[in-house]
This record gives sequence, C-alpha cells and structure tokens, in this order.
Amino acid sequence: MDHGHTVLAVPVPQLDNFVRERTAHYDADYLAADPTFGQAHVTVLGPWVRSPSLADLAAVAAIASATRAFDYRLARLGAFPNGIIHLLPEPDGPFRVLTRVVWDRFPGHAPYAGQFPDATPHVTLDAVGPGVDEHAVRMLLGATIPVDCRAEVLQLQWWQAGHCHVQHSWPLGEPSGGES
Repeated sequence: MDHGHTVLAVPVPQLDNFVRERTAHYDADYLAADPTFGQAHVTVLGPWVRSPSLADLAAVAAIASATRAFDYRLARLGAFPNGIIHLLPEPDGPFRVLTRVVWDRFPGHAPYAGQFPDATPHVTLDAVGPGVDEHAVRMLLGATIPVDCRAEVLQLQWWQAGHCHVQHSWPLGEPSGGES
C-alpha cells in the first residue's frame, strides 16, 4: 500500500502537459487533480519530512525567500542506469545549491533517500521500455525542447496514488532593487 511521501520540488510548467500525458500512460493514479501541482518538476529534496512541523515549514520558507529565482534551459536528454529518461537543466548549479541548502537544514533526509551518490538535477519524462527509448521520447517532445525556463517557486508536493497535491508553495526570492 502506498502511504505517500513529500517532495520539495521546482515545477516546470512548460513540460507539465507532456509529463501528465506520460504519467497517464503509466499510472493515472499519480496524476494530480490540483492544477497548481508541478507534475513536471525538478526535485530539490525527496522524500522529505512526512508530516512537517510549523518550524520545518518556516525553515523551508526562509530558504526559498533567500534563494533568488533563476533561469535555466532544458535541452539535453539523458537516461539514468535505472532507465529513467529525463532532461537535464543547464546550468544545474542553482538546483544543486538549493538541494544542498535544504539537505544541510534537514540532514536526516538525503536526496532520494541516499539511493544515488550524485543526485543529478533532472526532469523525469519517461522510462525505457518496449518501444520507449531516448530517441522515441525526443521524437514525442518534438519542438517542445529546447525550452527556456525560470525557477520561481518551491513546492511541497504530496505524492500518493489518488491524492497527489501541493501542500505548500513558496516563491523564490527576487533580487532586491539595483541588482541584476
């Protein structure tokens, strides 16, 4: 039985329709009815605190407000050894920094529960299987990529079959006056 888990993530609205279609193909129970839910996203840290306290939420709010919104591009497709087909954000440094800052604040919650030594920032698109490989996914994406994006929001997402939704959302900080 899926008891659900939380994920801190940066939504990627430009790819949400594509990821929703692929999620529906594999397991529609994981499609969020919540229109704000970033089905397409870059995971910052997950699984995270299952039932965050007000202090946990305040800590994430402080991190989000101290993190400047940033631009990135999604153009490079890849596949991890486990078959997950994904896009890699370029530059990925701002995502890596955000993950490190949150993980430093919540050291008991390693990215991907510590399964992967290098938690590579990515947007999951699909999985290798019969008739599905990087080339097939690239063809499905067509002119969708490359796409220029802006990380502006950090979401606390709840992932559970039939219950995916946004629990909290924080805007990323903007540069103060005079900065560019």
